[in-house]
Amino acid sequence: MKPSLLYIIIVISVFSSCSDKYQAFKNNYSFKSPDGKPDYSNLNYWAAHPWKWDPSDSVPAPLQNEPRDSMVDVFFLHPTTYTNKMNELNAGIDDDYLNAKTDYTSILYQASIFNNQCRVFAPRYRQAHITNFFSTDKEKAAQAFELAYADVKSSFQYYLQHWNNQKPIIIASHSQGSLLVEKLLKEFFEDKPLKNKLVVAYIIGWPVPKDYFTSLKMCEDSLQTGCICSWRTFRKGFVPFYLKNKPAESYATNPLTWTTGNEYASKKMNTGSVLRKFNKIYTQTTDAQVSNGLLYVNKPKFPWSFLYFSKNYHAGDINLYYMNTRKNIQQRINMFWKK
Repeated sequence: MKPSLLYIIIVISVFSSCSDKYQAFKNNYSFKSPDGKPDYSNLNYWAAHPWKWDPSDSVPAPLQNEPRDSMVDVFFLHPTTYTNKMNELNAGIDDDYLNAKTDYTSILYQASIFNNQCRVFAPRYRQAHITNFFSTDKEKAAQAFELAYADVKSSFQYYLQHWNNQKPIIIASHSQGSLLVEKLLKEFFEDKPLKNKLVVAYIIGWPVPKDYFTSLKMCEDSLQTGCICSWRTFRKGFVPFYLKNKPAESYATNPLTWTTGNEYASKKMNTGSVLRKFNKIYTQTTDAQVSNGLLYVNKPKFPWSFLYFSKNYHAGDINLYYMNTRKNIQQRINMFWKK
């Protein structure tokens, strides 16, 4: 991992913040692994799975009557939720509080974006603690991410063998999940037969280095398939320290135009954001423009928002563009079937 990448995650999502409300859900996560490893034949080790109810099945109130389809699968990797006091470099797979926190943050607010068109599969994995991104002990940090990836790889192999049944696949992720998804795409999709089943990969909240993939390319419009969309969101005018006075070495997608160019997209194109009030959809909240490998926006327009005082909108990467992304999923699936 390049040293500068260790500093990408500066703001921890409020969706993943510590809150006593997750204590109320702990009793639903009382399973224990006999060897400390995930067993992906057991649905307890899936944060989202079509054979059980989980928060990814939820929809904001205005979408309650939407018809649903399930001809495509999404394999989703959640971001870092292991942000409390670190006991180990990696989270325990059966940590009841952490599993409740993951499900009622990322799985509810992020993975639910796919439920209109997809069966949602989201494995639990022994995620690396947030401090591994900043650690000066590069060897230990690398080991932590390798362990997390080993679980991700194992879950994906189990999914392919037992549940995929030749369905097309969307790969999606945020933050630490995106770091791991890049490796998954490299190992299982790039220049492999499985690439023919890839509808799209949404690698959000983490950079896609320009020299990382060869045959997997960035999407050029809203309809292209077998390609990658990726963005990291900041307030206009703010330059992260790791990009000061140097060009970006990564790609970025504008989630209002679905291109990688630097054309400006007005907030009028933003059809809906979903943040802490899951049942409320806010329209025309913010604009979007790509510059130097990042997505820049004006201050989002909400009733009080945790984004109001921030210049790093990592927390809202997906949710600022919830409805636009939800529509784009359908557009790309429709185009995949036409092809």
